[in-house]
Parts: sequence; structure tokens; C-alpha cells
Amino acid sequence: MRRWREWLARGARGRTLDLGCGTGRNLPLFPKEARAIGLDPSPDALRRARQRSPSVPLVRASAQALPFRDGAFETVVSGLVFCSVPDPAGALVEVRRVLRPGGRLRMLEHVRATGAFRARLQDLIQPAWTRIAGGCHPNRDTERTVRSAGFAIEEEGRRSKGTMRRFQAAPSRDRFTSSSEPGATRTAP
Repeated sequence: MRRWREWLARGARGRTLDLGCGTGRNLPLFPKEARAIGLDPSPDALRRARQRSPSVPLVRASAQALPFRDGAFETVVSGLVFCSVPDPAGALVEVRRVLRPGGRLRMLEHVRATGAFRARLQDLIQPAWTRIAGGCHPNRDTERTVRSAGFAIEEEGRRSKGTMRRFQAAPSRDRFTSSSEPGATRTAP
């Protein structure tokens, strides 16, 4: 898992949002040229993140309502976050909004199993698991949600191991029009 976290952080460029930074495990891994900002809804997690990386700006907010202007970031990083975001599609609309043209979303997530038996097992345990594991939904098809939100997952660097995925995605220009482009209208779902 450590190598995948390092891949996630090392690929960040420019102003970078660590979406759902939690206790800040990724923050020390970012390259110096990535100007990271951590965001998480939990004040307790942010206190721990502050101890790990005292110089990184931290913001308490929700992934579904990012308090940043359009096009504010070159990179958005998400490490084991979208399983517990209440509205993943809405959060991805926000990610698209805050990414600059040419920006990238980098994700490390556990996802719905591809085999029928394991997927069904995830469906069966999901209600109890979600209650005891901080809102985690082990059966989410995060890659499909990312594509449906208008991102193209890039093959370079994409890895899959069991129900774990790591990938980088770029906003698809043909799917949505960014509200930050001159004369454009926002047509996100």
C-alpha cells in the first residue's frame, strides 16, 4: 500500500488538493513542487494531519462543496476517500470544477469486485460495514462513477490488485463544458 500511496502523491504537480486528507498520511509524500492543501470534514483528523505536516494548509470542508474557485488546482488527489463520500457523483462534479484545464485527478481506491460472488458478498455486508466503518461502502463501482462524471481514466500508471485500484484521470472535454472557460456553460449532471 505504501508504494501506491507514494505513486499517488509523487505524481502531483502544481497546486494540489489532497481531497479527504484524513490524518495526513499522504501529505509528507508530496514532491516539493506540489503546493499541497489538505481538505477533510473531520476536525479530529485535521488535528492529526497538522501534527504530521505543520506547514501544509488544511481546510475543513466536504467533498461535495469545495470552498475553492473554479480551476484552482492542477492536481486533485484522493486516497481511499470515495468509498465514504455521501454523494460521490456530486463530489466528482466539484473536482471537475476546481481542476484547471489540463489538470489531473489521481485516485487510490478500493472498488466493487469484478467477480459475481465477491461483488454479491460486498452487497450483503455493505449495510453493516457502512455503519461500523465510518460510512465506507465496499461495493461502490468508483471507476464507473469517475467515467460517468466526465473523466477519462488514463492507462499509464493504472494498476489493479483485487479490489484495489490506482489511476489518473483527466476531464473529458467532450463530456462536459467547464464553467471556467470563457463563454462556456456548465452542463454537469
